[in-house]
Amino acid sequence: MIKYVNAIKKLDYIKSLKTYTHIELMKVALREANKALRYNDVPIGAVVSFNGQIISKAHNQVERYNNTLFHAEYLAINKAIKKLGYKNLNTCNLYVTLEPCSMCAGAIVLARLKNLYFGTSDFKAGACGGLINIIENKELNHQIKVYPDILKEESSYIIKKFFKEIRLNGK
Repeated sequence: MIKYVNAIKKLDYIKSLKTYTHIELMKVALREANKALRYNDVPIGAVVSFNGQIISKAHNQVERYNNTLFHAEYLAINKAIKKLGYKNLNTCNLYVTLEPCSMCAGAIVLARLKNLYFGTSDFKAGACGGLINIIENKELNHQIKVYPDILKEESSYIIKKFFKEIRLNGK
């Protein structure tokens, strides 16, 4: 209970920060995605927000740290939990440039995020409606409302460009 009260106090502080629209939050996620390119990581960015204020943001760092768990969503969720001091993010939203995979969808459910906004669908590995749908599964104890196609063209372009360059360079 004490952790929950401390998290509420931190959220009260966050309410005084700048408020962003859904489009602005997705643009922040896209800027994060571009950071991943420095380390030849798949350009995916994520932002956790509360009432339009940024709690945390991250980008893929799988290649940088040689760790398959370091997806943008996982890192952003982890930062938000640490910042708020509470495991449940049930008043927070997640913005991500690409539909989350099954690992990240599981983390989203376990963190009890309120809403998921993503840029482009992933029909090969997406677990939020693209290939499978973990996040809205009624059999689980928590479901997240999903809002796809936020800045879809921009989100799709950065991913397609990344993989096109890899194919051209033979890496």
